[in-house]
Amino acid sequence: MRAIETRPRSAPRAGQRGKGGMRREEKTMIFAIGDHVGGALVGAVTALVVRLIVAPGMDMVIAMLLGMAAGMLLHLLLGFLLAPALGMFQTMLPASLIGMYGGMLFAMRDSMGAGSRTFGATAAVGALFGLIVVAGLKIYGRSLRGTVLDADD
Repeated sequence: MRAIETRPRSAPRAGQRGKGGMRREEKTMIFAIGDHVGGALVGAVTALVVRLIVAPGMDMVIAMLLGMAAGMLLHLLLGFLLAPALGMFQTMLPASLIGMYGGMLFAMRDSMGAGSRTFGATAAVGALFGLIVVAGLKIYGRSLRGTVLDADD
C-alpha cells in the first residue's frame, strides 16, 4: 500500500532543510506558535476594549451587543494585520470566534460587575480565552483530518 503524496515536489521532505535553511517541522512549529500568540492577542485586546466600553450595571443585552460589535471590529483589524504572516484562514477563523463570543462573554461579565479588578488581569483572562479557542480549533481540525502520513519515495 502506498501513501498518497500531499506535498508539492519542490517542498522538502520531513527532516530536510528548505530554502530558508529551516526544516519543515520548524516552520510548522513557528506557525503553530504564531496562531496561538495571535489568538491570545485578539482575546486580550478584545477584553480590554470591552472593559473600557461596558460599565458595571449596564443593561446586559446592550452590553453584549456592544461587546460583540467591538469584538467583530477588533478581530477584523487584528486579523488583517496578522493574516500576511500566519495565513488568512488560520487567523480569521479563530479571531472571529474570539472576537464575537469573547466580546459578548466579557461584556456580560463586566456588566454584572464581576470583571477583573485590574487591566492586567483583564488582558490575562482575554489571552487565556484566545488560547483556549485556538487550541480547541486545532484539536477539532486534527480530529477531522486524521493522521497524515509523509512517506519518503
